[in-house]
Amino acid sequence: MAAQLDIRKNDMVRVTTGRDKGATGRVLEVDRRKRRVYVEKANMIKRHTRPNPGKQIRGGILEKEGPIHVSNVALVCTECGPTRIRHQRMAGGEKGKSVRQCAKCGKILDV
Repeated sequence: MAAQLDIRKNDMVRVTTGRDKGATGRVLEVDRRKRRVYVEKANMIKRHTRPNPGKQIRGGILEKEGPIHVSNVALVCTECGPTRIRHQRMAGGEKGKSVRQCAKCGKILDV
């Protein structure tokens, strides 16, 4: 079963632990089942690839982003920096929509 995560694709996050501590980047992909995120230009790994002319792949050593556990990144608020997330129910209708809110300044993070 996939877990509910507070971090979504295209969010800006800061890496809090590991060799890329302090790096800030955009979330490229979220793996909810493994609770891991792929952050742009963080945790770069080398992948040795064989050439495949049929698929137009040159081969060689490629660098790509590796997974980072979701507990090792913090969402970045545009006003106050890295922060925790609070969930807020919006009023209106029978079901109030749940939105993410900055725990420091109270800004709504879902646009």
